[in-house]
Amino acid sequence: MTHNDQHATPRAPVRRTLWLAIDDHALPLRRNLHLCISRPVIRAEPVLAPRRDDPQAPDQIAAHFYGTVLHEGGRFRMWYYPVALGDEPGTLTQGPIAYAESDDGLTWQRPILNQIAFRGSRANNAIALPEARIEGVTLIRDDDDPDPMRRYKLVYNPHTGPYWSMRTATSPDGLHWTPGRELIIREFLEQASFYYHDGLYIVNAQTISPWRRSEGGGLMGRQAYAWVSSDFDHWLEETVESFTLPEPADHADRGLRQPYDQVHIGIGAASFGSVCIGLFGRWHNHPDFHQITCDLSLVVSNDGLHFREPAKGHVFIAADDAPAPAWQGTQYPTILAQGNGILNVGDETRIYFDRWRNAPYGEAYYGDVALATLPRDRWGYLALNPDPEALIRQHGSNRYDPATTYDLDEGVVWTAPFVVPPAAHLLLNVDGGAGFTVAVADARFRLLDGYGGDTAGVLDVDRGFDCPVRWPGAPLAALAGQTVRLRISMRRQPHNEPRLYAAELVTE
Repeated sequence: MTHNDQHATPRAPVRRTLWLAIDDHALPLRRNLHLCISRPVIRAEPVLAPRRDDPQAPDQIAAHFYGTVLHEGGRFRMWYYPVALGDEPGTLTQGPIAYAESDDGLTWQRPILNQIAFRGSRANNAIALPEARIEGVTLIRDDDDPDPMRRYKLVYNPHTGPYWSMRTATSPDGLHWTPGRELIIREFLEQASFYYHDGLYIVNAQTISPWRRSEGGGLMGRQAYAWVSSDFDHWLEETVESFTLPEPADHADRGLRQPYDQVHIGIGAASFGSVCIGLFGRWHNHPDFHQITCDLSLVVSNDGLHFREPAKGHVFIAADDAPAPAWQGTQYPTILAQGNGILNVGDETRIYFDRWRNAPYGEAYYGDVALATLPRDRWGYLALNPDPEALIRQHGSNRYDPATTYDLDEGVVWTAPFVVPPAAHLLLNVDGGAGFTVAVADARFRLLDGYGGDTAGVLDVDRGFDCPVRWPGAPLAALAGQTVRLRISMRRQPHNEPRLYAAELVTE
């Protein structure tokens, strides 16, 4: 699998050890540092828009990204959820799922697949599955499965009659699918993502089933849940609250139609070995559905099941920053939605997401696929706190004497303990690399001889995504098999404030 693909096998899970600045479990102990969440660059134009001039197109009025983007061998592949006008006024035709390809991930082509007759023609990009009415389509490529007919694994949202639910399928090429059994989860759910993490296949979704209850047995709004399987074929009906926003204290104020923030379609997560990064829809509920908006917020997880916000309440991509286009002079509310859209491509992190114009069903309805980007793995960074003496001069405070406290020009963060693998070396994703040193300690924080003080690791480059750490004594690989922690220190520079975005343990 490539550097940025998600692994998908329960037989021998591969754990890329990645410590992100936004992950306070991987980097739990900090001094004189604060976290800053990065601001993504949001592309103004969609990368995939509906074909509103083609009534025979499955994506006639919406190309929704309740979907997946994979990057394989220099080519981008997208599976998405198309919507066309329905046969009756004020109705929609949802699905079948559709497929697109791109050389750069920005300009997409819709190949003719000749699989499904849609409105009298097979000249379309629709993919054949047993159900015609389908929403979410999330999948992974699994190069570790010995059966090439199961190379691609799909979880999708068919409408089974009573509700939207979940079904699986497998494929050798991502285009021709063999469906699994029906109704593997017997309740309403709408998924945001499907990923493999730490030996488990995981689907992250919202459920609004009446037997899902909040604290004290009260009703609940939309919240994120995770369903798991160890082999992709057999799924537990038991589930876990993956991420929740607060429910009102009064049970009478809870529920799907009550006006408070809820979690829309679960977590759109991607696994990067030892950590999952995801987005959730911060759904601003309203009694009038067409007044609802939805922003995207950032979450992180170490087990792939329990997610947390690095900065509580922070909005990562606001609907106002990525509005769906107006319709005939009317700017309807925008709902942003997440999917299997987070991937690293070279030195860039790409975030594909959905922009839904929340207009009544009909001509005004609209959805497209949007894109935001970051420098690779730079979701946020740790930086030194502002100089307290400057704050005192600015605000006139003398409540403490800086001379009696710790070194104000140094910040320190410790990693969680880990076992050093064979042939391991450490890379830092930093700015101001000259201000960094890395010491190695045992699990109880005792510095190891040859790896601390004057023999601590240093960086020979000032900035970059993969800055190697060099220990002047013995290399990190000499500690293979030992359980250690890293003590990462950064020092204020005259012309360059140091920033730590991530650290990665690489095995050759």
